[in-house]
Amino acid sequence: MRLILTLALLAFPIAEIWILINLFQQYGWWVLLYLVAVGLLGLQLIRDEKLLFSGRMMQSLSQGGNPMKAMFGSARNIFAGVLLIIPGVITDLIAVVLLLIPVKNDALKSPKYTPKAANDDVIEGEFRRED
Repeated sequence: MRLILTLALLAFPIAEIWILINLFQQYGWWVLLYLVAVGLLGLQLIRDEKLLFSGRMMQSLSQGGNPMKAMFGSARNIFAGVLLIIPGVITDLIAVVLLLIPVKNDALKSPKYTPKAANDDVIEGEFRRED
């Protein structure tokens, strides 16, 4: 079993390099432009996910949802960003598949509790003074 796993881990980078060489022979410098653009997109995905993580956690906690779903969703996006940064077509395809898998937000659909007003005598409305 270890031998099969080792051979698979060694075959993956060889396949990536072989595909990149064939694409470079066919398309030239456009492949380099593609790799740089996808790498920048992966970096931006990681930066955005770092900024949005705390907001997603707070939203999940405030709505009575499971914070693990928010953590796994953010981890999935960060992992996809790392795969986009790694040069190669296979890793890019894996990252796209990871990003296309939908995440179920049960906390947004049906909260476990309904927030109620602290004082039932309060009537909400707008105030406008006319002179």
